[in-house]
Amino acid sequence: MTPITEVEGRRLALSNLDKVIHPATGTTKGEILHYYAVVADALLPHLRGRPLSFLRYPDGPDGQLFFTKNPPPGTPDWVTTAPVPRTDDPGARQVVVDDLASLMWAANLVVEFHTPQWLAEAPAVADRMVFDLDPGAPATVVDCCRVALWLRDRLADDGLTAYAKTSGAKGLHLYVPVEPTPSDEVSAYAKRLAVEAEAELPKLAVHRMAKALRPGKVFVDHSQNAAAKTTAAPYTLRARSEPAVSAPVTWEEVEECGSPAQLVFLLDDIAPRVERYGELLRPLVDHEGAGPVPEAP
Repeated sequence: MTPITEVEGRRLALSNLDKVIHPATGTTKGEILHYYAVVADALLPHLRGRPLSFLRYPDGPDGQLFFTKNPPPGTPDWVTTAPVPRTDDPGARQVVVDDLASLMWAANLVVEFHTPQWLAEAPAVADRMVFDLDPGAPATVVDCCRVALWLRDRLADDGLTAYAKTSGAKGLHLYVPVEPTPSDEVSAYAKRLAVEAEAELPKLAVHRMAKALRPGKVFVDHSQNAAAKTTAAPYTLRARSEPAVSAPVTWEEVEECGSPAQLVFLLDDIAPRVERYGELLRPLVDHEGAGPVPEAP
């Protein structure tokens, strides 16, 4: 029988709790659900009000992976959805996870949580900027950290404050709270900085996606600022053999990173980190220190 659990007054059918999802560690679906319940207070503020996309991996990272923006079949009527502007589907709606019950319902589907840089109430008006630093082998997250520090200081020159998290894969994400700004303007500014990073760090950084340019360098991916793009949310688990989390990190950790293993965090690491450091990305939610995006010169 599928156990029925009540979460904040909502009845949820939680299935296959003993199923192993992350084979390298034997992590089960039940352990994944427990993780999301434990970190909900830190995670939910980063999901609230944002139309979600899901990368589903119900049979683990070696099974079928599928990316979906539409509400999955069987979505309960109490789960919030919001209209989103999509040229391919004018009536499109996407799930918005605003509370613990909705979070646990979504987690039961075994998903990565991906969000745009804007809120459903203001489509294509970004309230944050993101850089996805992606290392091309043999470069690693250690090289991403060097690029991140350059970007942090360059953003500071323009009055903007950057915050870092691991991607949960090989790289690093930088978030920057900004005053609400059209996504295309944020994208243009982010691209300018990516081009600057390549010019200043020619042996380390590249701003174009072409694979031939990327071996041994860090791709400064600015494209996720486009209104139609999304980024793995803070605290989401990733579809990897180990239950790796896209985890907020301190700038001290970035500065001191000498080996990739130093910036790998699994689901059991996260609650102790939140207890130790607090919610490192809280300024993204509070919009503390959000600055204006510089206009094109």
